[in-house]
Amino acid sequence: MNITVTCEDKYEAQKLASLIFIKDGSETFITGILNVIKNELVVSLKDKSAHSILLEDESNVEKFADFAQSIIDKEHKIISTKVLGNQVEIAKG
Repeated sequence: MNITVTCEDKYEAQKLASLIFIKDGSETFITGILNVIKNELVVSLKDKSAHSILLEDESNVEKFADFAQSIIDKEHKIISTKVLGNQVEIAKG
């Protein structure tokens, strides 16, 4: 299953892709969504750190949160991320 999420800018897209998935070890880092404030998403990672990511709008936040829930519940894993400008294409399996 794939999803494309639009971030506020290219920097935020690169940050999202690098925070949620490490390609070298095929490892998913996101462990939870701590808060949603309009177009801002605060996620927790395996190392117990928290990071803020700015998406384009609230509908992109909702789309990502719905997509990420099965990853957080450990039903799926992220298998790839691809940054295309201010968009991140995420695949889970």
